[in-house]
Amino acid sequence: MTSYWCEQAWLPEGVVPGVVVDVVEGVVVRLSTSDTPGDAVRLSGVVLPGFANAHSHAFHRALRGRTHDDGGTFWTWREAMYTVAASLTPESYLSLATSVYREMAVTGITAVGEFHYLHDRSNEMGEALRQAAANAGIRLTLLDTCYLAGGIDVPVQGVQERFTDGTASAWAARVSELRPDPMTRLGAAIHSVRAVPRAELAEVAAAFPDTPLHVHLSEQPAENEACLAAYGMTPTELLHEAGALSPRTTAVHATHLSTKDIDLLGSTGTGACFCPTTEADLADGIGPARELVDAGSPLSLGSDQHAVIDPLLESRALEHGERLRTGRRGRFSPRELMAALTNHASIGWPEAGRIGVGAPADLVAIRLDSVRTAGSRPEQVVLTATASDVATVVVAGRVIAQNGEHFSNG
Repeated sequence: MTSYWCEQAWLPEGVVPGVVVDVVEGVVVRLSTSDTPGDAVRLSGVVLPGFANAHSHAFHRALRGRTHDDGGTFWTWREAMYTVAASLTPESYLSLATSVYREMAVTGITAVGEFHYLHDRSNEMGEALRQAAANAGIRLTLLDTCYLAGGIDVPVQGVQERFTDGTASAWAARVSELRPDPMTRLGAAIHSVRAVPRAELAEVAAAFPDTPLHVHLSEQPAENEACLAAYGMTPTELLHEAGALSPRTTAVHATHLSTKDIDLLGSTGTGACFCPTTEADLADGIGPARELVDAGSPLSLGSDQHAVIDPLLESRALEHGERLRTGRRGRFSPRELMAALTNHASIGWPEAGRIGVGAPADLVAIRLDSVRTAGSRPEQVVLTATASDVATVVVAGRVIAQNGEHFSNG
């Protein structure tokens, strides 16, 4: 058994001082309180549950700081992304993704949902991602993505050939060959209503009913316009028609929504994953986060293209976006922001995201004595801290990072 003494711990009932977390085989087996660490490993500051990165494209990290000279739009940025995708091999992707996941680990991310569409009609790239996450010591949900078209009524072309399996049934057959392991879970994704034709949406949505299902949704107005022109309905309405909206589904971005779209997502319990730093970087817009939550959609957060990997910054940007959009402060409480930061259920780890008996021993200790956090109330640290304040990261009861240094696991 390993024990950790938390100077202060963020528990479901609130922040509690002097919490001892006993761990056996990576799982919390007992919580108690003590004024001193005793023989336990000391975690100073405030200890939070591990963070969930619900939306990642690991290979996009290669574009950081390389796409800003000429301005442009999401669609011109996409051409640069295609250039990167064309160059990767399983070996180079393993190296890149390992670096990306280690960068995540030192920021407090203990589980990542990888929205994976760089397939080459095999599982080699997916297995490279599995190994990369193992090297970093974090949990992985491989959201294997169906990508069949280059746009509505547009065939795949060029590098998009690396993304497609040809048909929904061929995609499902390949994905069915993948197997989970103790640190890897599997899920599915519809790339978008642009990339999966209407006739095949229902088949993809139903292919793996016991796993998470993610989908890019209404990230750009042009997607909505094309969908309305082709089908006479919004992307949300099209997904609803296909049976793709449900509590196991997460709509990524969900930026340009109608009132009816919000109602459909909320009434079906479909989650929404916001990626504020990416949505700002790509000039996507600011989505209706508060309205989605009020309608019944659980929120999660992602770093998407990794313009920044800082989950605390993502949570703060979520609240700041709401303030800029509405002219009001406190649209999300610190506790609500923490719920989004730790929404592991969205990527298929429902037992995670809390410090409690039976939960994975995934812990993030945040300094309260830095120039950013000094004077902050522990229960408001999500609005003051950054990744630089992450002191210690524990995954499955093992310390994997400390003070910005990752402890190599391969």
